[in-house]
Amino acid sequence: MDELPEEEKPGIPAWVVTFADLMSLLMCFFVLLLSFSEIDAQKFKQIAGELSKAFGVQRDVPSLEIPKGTSPIFDKFSPAPPEPTVINEVKQTTTEENPELQTLKSPTDAAVESAMDEQMQETMDEILQVLEPAITDGRINVSEDQRHIVIRVEEKGSFPSGSAQLTWEFEGLLLDMAEVIQGIPGDLTIEGHTDNIPIRTDRFYSNWDLSAARAAAVANVLVARDQVEPTRLSVTGLADTQPRVPNSSADNRAKNRRVEIIIDLSGPLQEQEIRLRELIHSESDDEQSPLDIESSTATSGEISW
Repeated sequence: MDELPEEEKPGIPAWVVTFADLMSLLMCFFVLLLSFSEIDAQKFKQIAGELSKAFGVQRDVPSLEIPKGTSPIFDKFSPAPPEPTVINEVKQTTTEENPELQTLKSPTDAAVESAMDEQMQETMDEILQVLEPAITDGRINVSEDQRHIVIRVEEKGSFPSGSAQLTWEFEGLLLDMAEVIQGIPGDLTIEGHTDNIPIRTDRFYSNWDLSAARAAAVANVLVARDQVEPTRLSVTGLADTQPRVPNSSADNRAKNRRVEIIIDLSGPLQEQEIRLRELIHSESDDEQSPLDIESSTATSGEISW
């Protein structure tokens, strides 16, 4: 009787062991190949960086300035003073003038300042009245600069070209000016100016001589009739060191050839300011307001020259 075949038992097939051994050998083979190979670090970093950007990986970005936030308030409103406008836009206005808070000034300061301004204006009016014909002709220009009155004498009609001899007409004008200056306190500075064209004659060695001679000629006329005290005068020749305009044309050079008479009122006005303050303080004991004091002093002549 034939024997029955042995019953097969369930389990892993025999070929799996051979397959596993083969896979293990292949893995070891590729590991060895990888160990012998070299990696390009630069390309690897570039590829890794591009992949991180593509997949949205966060990264630190260096900042040279502190980040500043914005407020939605400044997008709709302006910190400048409101002004009526028909255009729907936000604007800011600026000014170069120095702001003055009148509310911070005391009544005494306001009264003193007003009195000084009135005195300065009265002095200017006296000079302008005497020099009105010459100002109209363009021979003289009068200006005010920080409690200084500058009478600028142009070369036109006053001096011949290259000479320090005054014309008869201008000499008479200076005599009339001396009568007004006699009643105005303060130091007088007479400055002579020339253009940048050098002069060399028997009379004048340089522009310094010409500018000083012209300033001295004006001073001699002012003190001729003993109306202006010589101790108040100082004569200066500045040649072409302080031009009004660049010496680039004939007209500009003519403007630079001039004599300036500068009346310094800073000292007398300061003395008057001190006297006026003392008067206001003394009157304040009688319960009189500074504004009333200003009107009373102006009429009584306490602050006249």
